[in-house]
Amino acid sequence: MNKIHPTAIIGENVVLGDNNEIGPYTIIYGPTKIGDNNLIGPNAIIGTPGQDTRNPRHDSSGSVIEIGDNNIIREFTAIQKPCYKEITKVGNNVYLMQSVHIPHDAILEDDVVITPMCVLAGITYILQGANIGMGSSVHQFSVVGQYSLVGMGSAVTKNIRPFSVYVPEKPLRVNNYAIEKFGFVEYLDEIIPYVKEGRLPSSDKLLSLVDKFEHLHMDSKRALYK
Repeated sequence: MNKIHPTAIIGENVVLGDNNEIGPYTIIYGPTKIGDNNLIGPNAIIGTPGQDTRNPRHDSSGSVIEIGDNNIIREFTAIQKPCYKEITKVGNNVYLMQSVHIPHDAILEDDVVITPMCVLAGITYILQGANIGMGSSVHQFSVVGQYSLVGMGSAVTKNIRPFSVYVPEKPLRVNNYAIEKFGFVEYLDEIIPYVKEGRLPSSDKLLSLVDKFEHLHMDSKRALYK
């Protein structure tokens, strides 16, 4: 059973799974699909049209937002509909803290953390396990790699390799916290040269995720932090 505050507004074509909690004054427009066990705080807005300067009155009536399971979406966070692709997507076990802006056509994979007051621009990819530090912004088309960390207050204008810590005007370093948390310690000897030199790993587990990042990087319009 879902627990929906009486002041929340759930629009047409919103599909809710089970055991979701939706707080006061939150608005959800369809078409939106939300899975199970999500906590959506007060004054969140999900499903408004994407903000695009090329077409500020974009018809988003058929555009879709998909939100998976076990996510926390805190107060004053906005998730907007796609403008150019089929979907704006939030995966599973994602934690969006207070006042986060998720734009049109963004893809957030599982286990992502975005801390308060962060702003993403359109068509960004935040890959599995990435963490965006407080008050940061991410430029359009950027790809933030798996299990990477963006330092607080950063303006991200290039792509960030998996397992990296990005702090402006400093060389990339290895995100040891995520490596330990997500079970990659045994691969550290391969991760270090990849982060610092771009040397591709050889183990299948690492190579599959690095391949995904590298393909998205090549398809994007962004350079790469080194």
